[in-house]
This record gives sequence, structure tokens and C-alpha cells, in this order.
Amino acid sequence: MRVLPYRMLPIAVATLLSACVAQHPHPASTGFQLPAHRPGGPNPNDVLFRAIGLVGTPYRYGGNTPQSGFDCSGLVGFVFHDVAGVNLPRTAQEIADIDAPRVRRGELDSGDVVLFGKGHRVDHVGIYVGRGRFVHAPNTGGTVRLDTLDSPYWNDRYDGALRIMR
Repeated sequence: MRVLPYRMLPIAVATLLSACVAQHPHPASTGFQLPAHRPGGPNPNDVLFRAIGLVGTPYRYGGNTPQSGFDCSGLVGFVFHDVAGVNLPRTAQEIADIDAPRVRRGELDSGDVVLFGKGHRVDHVGIYVGRGRFVHAPNTGGTVRLDTLDSPYWNDRYDGALRIMR
């Protein structure tokens, strides 16, 4: 067995550590890439119509299909994957952390992902459909539904929005 000289030890350790980092990215770097716009491809209105079509689907914690029910991030992830082949992270906070353009409230457009939480900790997401309304899966015992951003509860918890589709 060959023994490395001590001066080679830092190089060997750095090589091993870089291999670990490459295989396990930091949670905030989800590897998410915005979908390229393709003429004739999916657009934000497709996202909006798919989301509205799921209104009435039962809420289920951890759910991410129409058959099993949805939680908030499962709904958003399902819609974007189904319509545009976009794979979003699984939790509301991870979705909020992706490298996508932030949208000001006054510039919201159909298909934007709206973020909710307290103290910049996002714990709920939905899909903006226009005219101050969004689709989301709000709570146990409920169903996917439309709500308004201006209702006192959601207005107080609003934390921004992301534009996934250009």
C-alpha cells in the first residue's frame, strides 16, 4: 500500500470534499432553471386554466396528484409539471428559494406563483389567476379553491411572487 506524503494530504481532502459538494448541492440551489419560451409551447394562461380546473380537488397533506389530493406546494408543482414539464421543488420555502424573477404585487400576471408566510419564512404558495385572485390548496378538510389576495388573512401573509413562465 502506498502512503501519501503529508504535503499531498490537503489536496486529497479538497478533492474528496469537492466531490461531496458536487453530489449534494445546497438546498437553496435547487438546480431549477426557468423554462425556455417556445413559440406554440405552454404559456402562463395554460397554467392558469389547469389550476382553475383543479378547484374542488380535496386537500391532503403531502398530496401532489388529482387522485391523491393536494397540499399547496403539491398543487403548484403538479400544475407546472403537467402543463410545462417544469419540475419545481417540493416545499413552499424551496419554491420561494428558486432562482426565478420576483414580481411586484402591482405587476402580477396570470400564472405567477404567489408566496405567503410570516417573517420572510414562506409556508404557503398558490397560482395567481388574475383580478386579485389565486388558486391554492389551503387546509386540511378543505379543497383546492380560489381566494382573493385582498382578504385580510392572505393580505397580511403575502410575501411576494415569482414568475416561472415568461
